[in-house]
Amino acid sequence: MSTPSQKPRPSRPDTEPGKRKQPAVSPWPFFWCGLSVLLYVFHPHLHTLLPGVELEHLHNVATVSLFYSFGWLMAHSFRAFVTRKGREKGRRRAPRLLSELVSVTLVTVATMLAIGVLIGKSSGGVLASSGLIIAILGFAIRNVLADVLSGIALGLEAPFRIGDWVEFDSVTTGRVIEIGWRTTRILTADDTYMILPNSQISRQMLTNYSAPRKIYQASVDVTLRLRVPVEQAKQLLKEAAARAQETTGMVETQKAMVRVSSYGVEGITYTVKYWVSNYAHDLECRDAMLAAIDAILRKHDALPLVEPVRLMLGKDKIVRGVSQEMA
Repeated sequence: MSTPSQKPRPSRPDTEPGKRKQPAVSPWPFFWCGLSVLLYVFHPHLHTLLPGVELEHLHNVATVSLFYSFGWLMAHSFRAFVTRKGREKGRRRAPRLLSELVSVTLVTVATMLAIGVLIGKSSGGVLASSGLIIAILGFAIRNVLADVLSGIALGLEAPFRIGDWVEFDSVTTGRVIEIGWRTTRILTADDTYMILPNSQISRQMLTNYSAPRKIYQASVDVTLRLRVPVEQAKQLLKEAAARAQETTGMVETQKAMVRVSSYGVEGITYTVKYWVSNYAHDLECRDAMLAAIDAILRKHDALPLVEPVRLMLGKDKIVRGVSQEMA
């Protein structure tokens, strides 16, 4: 008796074949927290089983384990919460630096409290002593500290994410591949690996071509002669833009726009605006747009001015000569 074949379950798009999806919440922090609570509650009974160990030592160990286990649980819960929010549709993932910052802060607080318990001082005294030591070290490594604090600010504000195409002060452009505590690493369009200090990034003007969407509007400027009517010039440029829109990387659903941006004796300047799907295709799309414009203008004899206006001086009078291209 044959059994009907079962339909294969569709695989989720967000999971890669051969990879097992990791659970968002691990049970280990909860396990260690429960174990630490039991150790803290029953450490007097444990003293009866281990008479050679002082009760105060068992109390200190139980207290320190509570500090670290609950710090671990809070850090893990925050990381799981941020990960779940980042998987929601329409939301961008939070930077990993933010989760690391929360984890380091909780571990630092737990360490200071543990030191206070082990040396028998109050937490306020430990915090005051630690603050003085941190101030001395901070003055000694102020440049590194400036990079770290700038990295923390970038992690909290999140002006860019890993994989975004960014531009710093119209000089450095590339794709972000790593955001660290002290530096940010980007890969430029010509495959050059660059490492930028976070303090330098925080002082520069930043342009993110991948936020809030990966598609963006680019433009090229073309100056044509005065003898070409505006309506004819717009029609020619729109025809060229329609040809270039078939290039890979162009957004076909968004039509290009042609606008007059300036008017003067040297000619009329037009701005052609078009949409690019990703900054990785920016150079190819610009090349295709300029090549299509050149082909259309050559076909209709509407090339821009190639020679400037010249003044020819005679003996008795000044004769103004105009290039034949402007006639």
